[in-house]
Amino acid sequence: MLSDPKKRAAYDSGGFAGVAGYAPEDLFRGVDFGDLFGGLNFDFGFGAGLFDRFFRRPQAGPPRGDNVEVELRVPFERVARGGDEEVRFAHTQVCAACHGSGAKAGTSPRACSGCGGTGEERVTTRKGNVAMQRISTCRVCHGRGELIDNPCPECSGRGQTQREERLTVSIPIGVEEGMALRIAGRGEPSREPAGTAGDLYVVVRTAPDPRFERDGADLWHTEVLAIPDAVLGTTLKVPTLDAPVEVRVAPGTQPGAVLRVRGKGLPHFGVKRRGDLYLRLQVEVPQRLTAAERTLYERLRAQARATQGVVS
Repeated sequence: MLSDPKKRAAYDSGGFAGVAGYAPEDLFRGVDFGDLFGGLNFDFGFGAGLFDRFFRRPQAGPPRGDNVEVELRVPFERVARGGDEEVRFAHTQVCAACHGSGAKAGTSPRACSGCGGTGEERVTTRKGNVAMQRISTCRVCHGRGELIDNPCPECSGRGQTQREERLTVSIPIGVEEGMALRIAGRGEPSREPAGTAGDLYVVVRTAPDPRFERDGADLWHTEVLAIPDAVLGTTLKVPTLDAPVEVRVAPGTQPGAVLRVRGKGLPHFGVKRRGDLYLRLQVEVPQRLTAAERTLYERLRAQARATQGVVS
């Protein structure tokens, strides 16, 4: 409350617009906020949003219902081509038996005597010319504003029931990892009959695939080479999201080498361009050898040592 009579009259006649010409320091000059809030360390820096910090504005219209978030895992092929996917989620709906009142058919809730039906308890204290009001949830009705003597047997007095719902959503081509698709009005219903329902957010994740790892629009694939193939070179048939492609591995390829196949990754979201496919090459060292294989490797080692001796 404004202590200066002139400022008080300006605010009473025009609200916030009536005191728009005053600086925040003028409006709150002489008010000890440290004493007002019991010495708590609040940031009372003035500037934009001053009244949003100090004044509680009522929400316009009935409250919206809560939003619902559900995760949907889709295969790589769906990311690449787009299309429809079915999502299942638990959905709250107004109880058909009591029509959301929570009271048994033929009865009605009564206003809470503890809060007068507001659902809030208000305690006003004064510090000089400043009045401060503390608002808390009513301890009798727990914020509902009403009491139910005969609860509805179908919903146990909640006014809402749970049911599983199936919904078909359209997955855009190149949908990014973790992208949330918003479906308006398919969230939780409002606590009040006149309120609007919240929204449903479908968070899209890429399902695990033994062939690929995703990195944005790029894909990674691991190929294991036998030692002779790494030494002499070879041609690999590599899977892609379309048809397999042949990739040439050069002689002398080292373990951990990475090859790139251009344009064989996922589409970029909203852009007519595709990422790349990266091949991570691992060289397999045999753990068990046949007698013939051991003989060949021993000959190879002896020849390598002899060659090293000549070079040195």
